[in-house]
Amino acid sequence: MALSARYSDLDGASVFITGGGSGIGAALTEGFLQQGAKVAFVQRSDATAFADQMGETYGNRPHYMQCDITDIARLKACIDEACERHGPLSVLVNNAANDKRHETMEVDEDFFDWSIAINLKSYFFACQAAVPYMREAGGGSIINFSSISYMIGKTGMPIYTMSNAAITSMSTTLAHEFGADKIRINSLAPGWVLTQKQKDLWVTEEGLAEHLKSQALKETLDEADMVGGVLFLASQASRMMSGQSLVIDGGVVVPC
Repeated sequence: MALSARYSDLDGASVFITGGGSGIGAALTEGFLQQGAKVAFVQRSDATAFADQMGETYGNRPHYMQCDITDIARLKACIDEACERHGPLSVLVNNAANDKRHETMEVDEDFFDWSIAINLKSYFFACQAAVPYMREAGGGSIINFSSISYMIGKTGMPIYTMSNAAITSMSTTLAHEFGADKIRINSLAPGWVLTQKQKDLWVTEEGLAEHLKSQALKETLDEADMVGGVLFLASQASRMMSGQSLVIDGGVVVPC
């Protein structure tokens, strides 16, 4: 993956990424490694091979910890471990999510709680765990992945879209709460990124063609398209940007 921008302040930065071993998260891990950052990430599935591959490629192996992010105690323990290993956290990227399709009338309490636990609760408590370390470091940047799905009234996954709206709101609220500590908190809202999971489960020729009609740029998005925006938000290039939502969707949504 070739990047066009270099952010010198990310060299040696302590970075923690949820879901950093597959999909968009894997691209983010690689992007930060290319900047010289010290990366720790959690992944529910075994990502040892990916971490080894990154170590061989960049001579800078990311620290992988197995974790189901709905286990908040384990998630917090992993953040502690990352900071013990790499120093106080400079950057947190809440990336892991699950957009399993569901219909409103079929949702029961167990599914509701499961979806919220992955797509919102884990984000909040990761932010909570990161703040003391960022205070210790004299500041930091938190990037919370949201989605344009709630902005366009996407149907077929109401708990997921609701969670993403809440993530955007939470990011703005926490940005004001912790701005005095020089902690910047922004959200990033991707469009339809064609990860392997999306291709395997949700992409159809007809559905993709219809979606591309809504994009100003008539090319599909892939994982690498998210990396530049995250690195920008993580770096001092965006030092006066906080409480904002950066949209990378090929030109679907319109600012209001």
